[in-house]
Amino acid sequence: MIIAAAQFPSVPGDIEANAARMATLVGEAADRGAGLVAFSELALTHYDLRLIAADPVGMTVTEDDARLAPVREACRAAGIAAVVNAAGRAREGAAGPTISSFVLGPDGALLTRYDKRHLSGEERKLFTPGGADGRFMLGGVRFALATCLDSSFPEVPARAAADGCGVYLASAFHDSTERVERYAELARDSGMQVLLANGTGIGSCGPACGRSGGWLPTGERVAAAAEWSGPVPGDGAELVLSDVRDRITLMADPAIAAIPVKECGEPLVDIRTAAPALLVAKDRHDARGDFAHLRQGVLQRLLSAQELLPEGLRLQMVEGYRPPALQRRYFEEYAEELRAAFPERQAQRLHQDTSRYVSPPEIAPHSAGGAVDLTLVTADGEEVGMGTPVNASPEESDGACYTCAPDLPPAARTHRRVLTAALTAAGLVNYPTEWWHWSYGDRYWALATGADHALYGPKELEGE
Repeated sequence: MIIAAAQFPSVPGDIEANAARMATLVGEAADRGAGLVAFSELALTHYDLRLIAADPVGMTVTEDDARLAPVREACRAAGIAAVVNAAGRAREGAAGPTISSFVLGPDGALLTRYDKRHLSGEERKLFTPGGADGRFMLGGVRFALATCLDSSFPEVPARAAADGCGVYLASAFHDSTERVERYAELARDSGMQVLLANGTGIGSCGPACGRSGGWLPTGERVAAAAEWSGPVPGDGAELVLSDVRDRITLMADPAIAAIPVKECGEPLVDIRTAAPALLVAKDRHDARGDFAHLRQGVLQRLLSAQELLPEGLRLQMVEGYRPPALQRRYFEEYAEELRAAFPERQAQRLHQDTSRYVSPPEIAPHSAGGAVDLTLVTADGEEVGMGTPVNASPEESDGACYTCAPDLPPAARTHRRVLTAALTAAGLVNYPTEWWHWSYGDRYWALATGADHALYGPKELEGE
């Protein structure tokens, strides 16, 4: 997944104009392959506490505020998420408004709201501090949210790292490059990748310096916007991008195996007879037809997803259920391929790398009947361009098999977004290293959705 920090000069007090500019930047970020774009502190109003204090109702927003509609629609149209920092209307029972990050998902709906916990002296006169940490999962990556002064407290990134977050997203209005460069130390100390969206222009605390950017867990800066020192021709908007694919939670992660299974007992059904409206790849077969079976709940959701596709497109199933013994064979064969190609890699690294492409047999979604490999085809059954064939490995596709891989042909990116929108709306989740792999009810689904247990465990097809 590529993530972006947007740096632009907000128009003081003009929420409509700023929301419109954000919507445009969301589209531009998507065109460059980003799956998420973050904005700076109070970007929706500009960091002008005086204006907010003078109109605490008009200058604050809720998650469903009509003025955010352009951003929500841009997220839906582009299929990416946005972190919009704004003055948040007081929550029920709260003493006052908050400095809030509203995380809008690829469908435009709210993923989470984070309220800044550590306020400066001037901010405390107007805002109420938040009481909970900000976390969300997107594209297999667990994100932490922070706003400006939050990052000056070492316990904030430390808690995020302890919670299993791989990426730290900060919205800020820093006034000096020295403060911005401290994020390198934060990245090194926490072991997380960091993305900062910093403001520009003159605010209540003076001028913000820009220099939005990204840092690897080593502290190396990998993306940087310009330093702001005064108005420039145009609006000076910039997008800086950072690749966070290395932060994806893989199937081999201990967090997956730790999720309990409460087997619901749903049967495996043959979609060829149970759902003839779904196409099955003609070149796939085995003696018993195992590949064409799925849990009933998965099948129902595929039928719902197909109804959500644009006219002229259909789902085509490639493989569903995979017996545990076959899953183990696939895993061991691919591990051996990697071992031969990379003899210097240690066993733990090989196990992890293998799980990018084949799930460890003990937790495999396919062997639970909860996963399906599929693609899009036309109404006549012709495959459309998806960027790689189904089952292309990371090595042979040079990483293009990742769902949000950069540098995809525009048509392939569009088709992947169409597929993602329909399947996500139907309740399935994607394994982000494979655009074709979707599941429901398994352990990875539980991790991605926050469910406290999986519904499906490994299963043998009756008669095996």
